[in-house]
Amino acid sequence: MKIYTKTGDNGETSLHGGRRVKKDILRIEAYGTVDELNSIIGVCRSVNTYPDIDSILNEIQQELFTLGADLSTIDETSIPNVQRIQSNAVTSIEKIIDRIDSQLKPLRNFILPGGSYPASLLHLARTICRRAERLVVGISQKEKINPLAVVYLNRLSDLLFVLARWSNSLEGKEEIAWISQRSNE
Repeated sequence: MKIYTKTGDNGETSLHGGRRVKKDILRIEAYGTVDELNSIIGVCRSVNTYPDIDSILNEIQQELFTLGADLSTIDETSIPNVQRIQSNAVTSIEKIIDRIDSQLKPLRNFILPGGSYPASLLHLARTICRRAERLVVGISQKEKINPLAVVYLNRLSDLLFVLARWSNSLEGKEEIAWISQRSNE
């Protein structure tokens, strides 16, 4: 199979099911951002040294491919077996968040993104996840989509935040509190 097909040379691509659309539509931007998120999570995995975090990130990468398929499919009746994000993926994330968060110091104020290199990359992944979520919300206001796509991305950004905090904790890096400029006046 050739990598290049030349079918996108005129600025169009195919959705799952074969429908041709322009590459700059919101749906393509959304699942392209999910692909970007998957890629930065791959970078996070490459610098992470903790097997528990790697296992969680692997599961996320698998689910993000499912989310991409979900978002790239408009008419599920023409593709009856298309994979969709399911409620159990959201529930799984919530359980992981609860397990990890119980091991961390309680948050008393906002923290600045950063710390160790792996944690900083997880914070970057969180911001890409939030962008994907905003794009998917935009699609949902114009087209029918799986409503769990938005819920999944919302929980995933929370999980990435908790993973960044956990990574810093495992590395012995202190979190830096955000100090409001108003408190300095």
